[in-house]
Amino acid sequence: MGAASSTEGEREPLVPPDRETSIQPVYSQVYGRRWLVLTLFSSLAFMQGIVWNTWGPIQNSAMHAYDFTKSDIAVLVLWGPVGFAPWLLFIWLMDKKGLRVSLLLSAFFMVIGAALRSVPVPEQHLRRWLIHAGQLLNGLAGPTIMSAGPLLSTTWFAPDQRATATAVASLVSYLGAACSFIVGPLLVPAPNDTTRAMVNRAIVSTDTQMNHIRDRIQLVLYAEFGVVAMLFAAVLLYFPSRPPMPPSVAAASQRLSYRSSICRLLSNFRFLMIALAYAVPTGVVAGWSGVLDMILTPARVSQVDAGWIGFWSIVGGCVFGVAMAR
Repeated sequence: MGAASSTEGEREPLVPPDRETSIQPVYSQVYGRRWLVLTLFSSLAFMQGIVWNTWGPIQNSAMHAYDFTKSDIAVLVLWGPVGFAPWLLFIWLMDKKGLRVSLLLSAFFMVIGAALRSVPVPEQHLRRWLIHAGQLLNGLAGPTIMSAGPLLSTTWFAPDQRATATAVASLVSYLGAACSFIVGPLLVPAPNDTTRAMVNRAIVSTDTQMNHIRDRIQLVLYAEFGVVAMLFAAVLLYFPSRPPMPPSVAAASQRLSYRSSICRLLSNFRFLMIALAYAVPTGVVAGWSGVLDMILTPARVSQVDAGWIGFWSIVGGCVFGVAMAR
């Protein structure tokens, strides 16, 4: 612990490979296209984070434009974690079909979800359901986006670059969520307090203001859909599952079966402690940041100021994470 060096047991792999199934490749090569693969994956992860955190930073505007309640905003944020429910299926898909098929499926979920959110239906009740469905589909892309970083780095990068590639691929989704704190409040105006009136305990804004807010939110939704669609097309046209030759021995080694790996990990106390240490702070930060504007509104913090607070808090973690990886 602390400054002491790690013990021999701590340096052992969590799931030791079977000696008889390992493959010693004669040749290995690192390809320059690995940076393109990492860029495509990171761009898709960046947009998944932005789409997930679309509504939290502009919750005041959304409540006026679409008659959302605070519960609606909280549920829209919750669809991201809910999308992790079938995580075993997505991990199995990555293990059996590779990165290309897994990422294409996740990108497909994202583009359909972004399209559903952008449908300009005049009926507010139907519009609300479309937005919720779009957020859920974007959440279903989360298991692959958030967990494929180590597989991508092992498949494409040399051992001395693997930690950095893993950090970039894993943290860029959080960076997207951070940027949504800036994009949303800067593009979507907050309701003007001087044009509100209390009627039957509901806040009513002028029609002109509400129409302007709806138009700006629609612009954000269209822009996010356009970027996600372009990234889906890019992944469809070019995103190989693996390079022609492995970059290292680890990339070429035969992996354990899916069922055997899961059983051995779930029975490994060290793995469970590492997973718990990662999951608890990640869940707290994600849950808190998704409704940050809602939390700070009673303290009279503006939508823009809350956005900057959220942006810098997440960016600080991303920068520190990449620095630790280096």
